[in-house]
Amino acid sequence: MPSPIRFDGRVAIVTGAGGGLGRGYALELARRGAKVVVNDLGGTRDGTGHSDAALAVVDEIRSAGGEAMANGGNVADYDQMVDMVARAKDAWGGVHILINNAGVLRDKTFAKMDPADFEFVVRVHLIGSAFATKACWETFREQNYGRVLMTSSSTGLFGNFGQANYGAAKLGLAGLTKTLSLEGAKNDIRVNTIAPTAGTRMTEDLFPKEAFDAFAPEKVAPGALFLVSEDAPTNVILGAGAGAFQASYVTLTPGALLTGDDLSPEGVAAHWDRITDRAGEIVPKTGAEQAMTIGRLLQQP
Repeated sequence: MPSPIRFDGRVAIVTGAGGGLGRGYALELARRGAKVVVNDLGGTRDGTGHSDAALAVVDEIRSAGGEAMANGGNVADYDQMVDMVARAKDAWGGVHILINNAGVLRDKTFAKMDPADFEFVVRVHLIGSAFATKACWETFREQNYGRVLMTSSSTGLFGNFGQANYGAAKLGLAGLTKTLSLEGAKNDIRVNTIAPTAGTRMTEDLFPKEAFDAFAPEKVAPGALFLVSEDAPTNVILGAGAGAFQASYVTLTPGALLTGDDLSPEGVAAHWDRITDRAGEIVPKTGAEQAMTIGRLLQQP
């Protein structure tokens, strides 16, 4: 086994940390030496209401001998995220880790979904994660160190009936990760994505009791903490649930170059098997690689 992963001297912010996955991340970060900002607006899973959830987690951390502060800021309000970061820096001198975990659900089929519910879910998950990350970004650059974890979902990566708003936001987060991992590289800012499957209040009516217990949030936390550790990779999409961990990739097939009469809708249909043949597919590291693969096709005799 490698050396124990510790977070001594690090300051971590975990959004949506009043319960479920976020609480698990916050407790384990603190147990391993981090000072933790426990952020939670405290609403129900549809984003309404308030509670003292963050304070309860802070009390747990302090009772175990750790350091933590509560923050009730709304991730969808940029000024509140800036204030959260400023308070952490005033108290502890910096911010080194951000886990974007806050989220809501307003599930309905797209046909029945109110546009306001679509916008609200995207705003909390995608825009909220962007706001929290932006509030930390300059600090990360000044320190030449930062670790960011976005929370995607199998719904975003692969689709799920009745979750168009949630899926759109969650795949957007994977895309945000890919660009920020490139922009942050020169300042040792590593950005990753986790796609958890866990028994939380967001999923309590989806799992039978036995499965709910098997998919405890504590079984996701090891993957999350590795992805925000000093030796973390960057630009990874990690699936996690019930102690199982999986890597997910966006790939690109070699494709086919169509010319003449084949450069038509009918030609695409005729060559569909070749276009979608996965033999020799790649995992691009940047968007430019798509144009590069086309260039190679153009150079073929």
